[in-house]
Amino acid sequence: MSHNNDPRNPGLELRTEMFGYRIENIIPLEQISGFLYKLIHSETGAHHLHISTPDQENTFGVTFKTVPQDSTGVAHILEHTVLCGSEKYPVRDPFFSMLKRSLSTFMNAFTASDWTMYPFSTQNAKDFYNLMDVYLDAAFFPNIDALSFKQEGHRLEFEAEDATAAKSQLVYKGVVYNEMKGAMSSPDQVMVRAILNALYPDTTYHNNSGGDPKDIPSLTHEQLKAFHQRHYHPSNAFFYTYGNLSLKKHLEFIKEKIMTRFAAIDPGTDVPMQPRWDTPRSVRYTYALSPDEDPARKNQVTLAWLMGDVCDTFDVLVLSVLEQILLGNAASPLRKALMDAGLGSALSDGTGFDADNRDTLFACGLKDTDEADADKIEEIVFDVLRRLVSEGIQREMVDAAIHQIEFHRREITNTPYPYGLKLLLTIIGNWLHGGFPEQVLQLDEDLAKLKENLDGRSFLEDYIQRRFIDNRHRIRLVLAPDQQKAQIEEERIKQELMARMATLSAAQKEQIDQDAAALKALQESDEDISCLPTLRLADIPPDVPSCSPSSISGDVPLWCYAQPTSGIFYFQIAASANLPRDLLSWVPFFCYTFTKIGTEKSSYTQMAQRIDAVTGGITLGAHARSPWGENQVCLPLISMKAKCLYRNTPATLDLVEELISSAIFTDQTRLKQLLGEYQAGLESMIVHNGHRLAISLSSRSFSPSSHLSEIWSGIHQVCTIREFNRQNDPKAMEALSEKLAAIGRSIFQPDNVLMAAVADSDHVAEASKRIAAGKTLSTFHRGHQRPELPELDLKIEKMVPHEGWTTSTAVAFVAKTLPTVSLRHPDAPALAVLGKILRSLYLHGEIREKGGAYGGFSVYNPESGLFSLASYRDPHITRTLRVFEGVVAFMQSGKFDKEDITEAVLQVCSEIDKPDPPGSAAQKAFSRLIIGLSDEERIKFKQKLLQVTPDSLMSVVDRYFKKPPEDTGVAVIAGADHLKKANSELSNRPLTLHTI
Repeated sequence: MSHNNDPRNPGLELRTEMFGYRIENIIPLEQISGFLYKLIHSETGAHHLHISTPDQENTFGVTFKTVPQDSTGVAHILEHTVLCGSEKYPVRDPFFSMLKRSLSTFMNAFTASDWTMYPFSTQNAKDFYNLMDVYLDAAFFPNIDALSFKQEGHRLEFEAEDATAAKSQLVYKGVVYNEMKGAMSSPDQVMVRAILNALYPDTTYHNNSGGDPKDIPSLTHEQLKAFHQRHYHPSNAFFYTYGNLSLKKHLEFIKEKIMTRFAAIDPGTDVPMQPRWDTPRSVRYTYALSPDEDPARKNQVTLAWLMGDVCDTFDVLVLSVLEQILLGNAASPLRKALMDAGLGSALSDGTGFDADNRDTLFACGLKDTDEADADKIEEIVFDVLRRLVSEGIQREMVDAAIHQIEFHRREITNTPYPYGLKLLLTIIGNWLHGGFPEQVLQLDEDLAKLKENLDGRSFLEDYIQRRFIDNRHRIRLVLAPDQQKAQIEEERIKQELMARMATLSAAQKEQIDQDAAALKALQESDEDISCLPTLRLADIPPDVPSCSPSSISGDVPLWCYAQPTSGIFYFQIAASANLPRDLLSWVPFFCYTFTKIGTEKSSYTQMAQRIDAVTGGITLGAHARSPWGENQVCLPLISMKAKCLYRNTPATLDLVEELISSAIFTDQTRLKQLLGEYQAGLESMIVHNGHRLAISLSSRSFSPSSHLSEIWSGIHQVCTIREFNRQNDPKAMEALSEKLAAIGRSIFQPDNVLMAAVADSDHVAEASKRIAAGKTLSTFHRGHQRPELPELDLKIEKMVPHEGWTTSTAVAFVAKTLPTVSLRHPDAPALAVLGKILRSLYLHGEIREKGGAYGGFSVYNPESGLFSLASYRDPHITRTLRVFEGVVAFMQSGKFDKEDITEAVLQVCSEIDKPDPPGSAAQKAFSRLIIGLSDEERIKFKQKLLQVTPDSLMSVVDRYFKKPPEDTGVAVIAGADHLKKANSELSNRPLTLHTI
């Protein structure tokens, strides 16, 4: 096939050879105006995929098949360690240094069950090749020195039992060790890994690729280096590039940096298919639950089946459709039957179809259930499956499922990753195991085949019979709470360390001390990082990404944005939640229930089916905002968003109007079910987002918006729902129904609603007419040309928090917040720069490298004017609080210069300039319009960033960071024993303790 019509890579043709590569295939990707190039490196066998598109946000990734044979976390620790210095860049931490010297929109590394990936994205061509140079050198030529292994993986150190004792206690330390202690404190992580462990006993998936804390200390430095030598080789590498830069230049760069130094090997990393069983199995795993929590109904029960080959794209498509039919919405038969049984609060963790591994899997079950109900849950699942086989699946459900897949295939988003990286993550499983990734990106042929099979046959029913009912390779897994597990594990570690201590010779003890001293000296040393490439202030674009409305309706408060959205219509409603306090706490739950509860015309199941059939989703969210520059004023917003293919715009707007005009909350059985689901979702976020929740707790007394944000999305929301559900009071449920109805009546009123429509120019004009003519949307006030919504008069707590909150976790999340000023103040640019300097030059070294936490953060919020310091998956509490107290001393030490300020400015600007697809860009512009943030102010702020000096930084430190302790908020989320130990060390001002 000729490729002359790709304007970004003219002249390339099938079988063209260049820089040691041969083009194996060239495939048009019309949906994204792109082309896919599939190449092979002749000498080493390295694979390369390039997606040429007009997108200026270019993405690179190199992925290695990594197949650990144990649970020591070797692949995960290697991912961390290769980023600690390389042949060309022999600095301590080139990865984190490049975060400071780049305008990247994404930089990270991932370890999955059978691969490790190093991706980044950037809009700047110079930056792209700077980052590729560092990434390639790190991956292929890392130093992997012993001290980096000890820092990132695991090590032994002597530590004092308390602040007054000598250092006589042997302890384990290490970033990955503590990260995985935190990860394995989360029931959802335990469940997902338990499914893999049980379902794949004979392949690499049986192992914990992230590392089991009990196994991590057995990994040796030599084993780590051997794993790298085998796995991180071009013969085991899959290179990926995406965007508008030249493929030829990419290949030339990779050849020059990598390929000339390698010959082909057989890495032996092919993952075999899991041998199938003749008999289903039942397994039981446990997770740690705090002794303070009630273990009743804290089990999870799930059924999981081994499915098919990830390389069979048609099979993956059919199973994806079945997942949507069985579980996709509240009306889905399997989901509805499980939830209606009243045996659990929500679907079990890991539920759904998983196409990430060599053999795909399907799982479903319930959480917050009794272990004794496992038989009932299994019976429910198989009753539904058998009924669908015997009675057939409604064609409307099939069409809605296919519609969902087609919609999300068409939509271009950058959430949670840049679009180029999302495409890579979509194809990686198929590609690594020898499939055809182009078939994953081009579903048309498989969709046509599916639709042909659906005509006049029991195709999906036969699939259910064969893949579910007759499939003997399945497990019934119970995940049970164990209130002694954490204590037993701590005792096991204690005994293990005592045994190791007893066998240590004097020379070995001396070596441990020497290693600790050497690591500390390395972490505290000043190093010259000038060998790393960098951008300069001149590389920063002067403007900011912006999007202006193309028109404002004269009939309704509708702002129209003409954008090239690839045939998708986006509609947004913003309303003020200016409500009494007794209703205010329930706004987030109102948002959760609104599209799930039903209307006067449609039951909740009918509404769920209609939403899936014609939309890409209708969602509501609650956001506590401040009018820009007025951080002592609160603007409580409810945002309702709907999206659909152009052809479904009238039906989607009909659904929106029906929900607004006639949603009903009287079905108390359904409300109770939704409360259980909602609580389960809140509880699962505690360990995953502990640092953000701790920041929210420590911030809540400084402004009305931070106070409301904690009520709506923090630990206090968790407590509100938990306390209500404990009552189990029918009268309380009746009162809640009335409150939710009152919220709806109060919100959707004239003079309280603003709207936005986003589509191409012709369609947005048609949609505007339809909205103005609608029975409900047309009733919102007319002729409103200013985006104003009522503000909330909210009384806030006067006491600044200094507290600890207990939950089931083996690590801590520590936060400290102090009030500063918001974006319009002249100090705002210096505060934004200070946030980046503190994280990269101070907290990273003190909290992550020395302290062993997974991460340390400093965050300046220009809207609220609050400045927060935080740690994530932290083995320490008091030490981290002392680090926070050391901010002033660090800044006064002068350990930063103009180059550091330049790097911090680059980091701030990379966040400001992060691109959005057309639909998201317009919706964000609408949100800025509501809170009064103009593009002129954003540009002015960006320009002032370039004027930040060492003196202006020290000025804001003196002005805001020397406040007395009682004026700064402190919050810690940790286990009860961890908090009690911290309070014994904080005798002058202990934390006030609460239970989540």
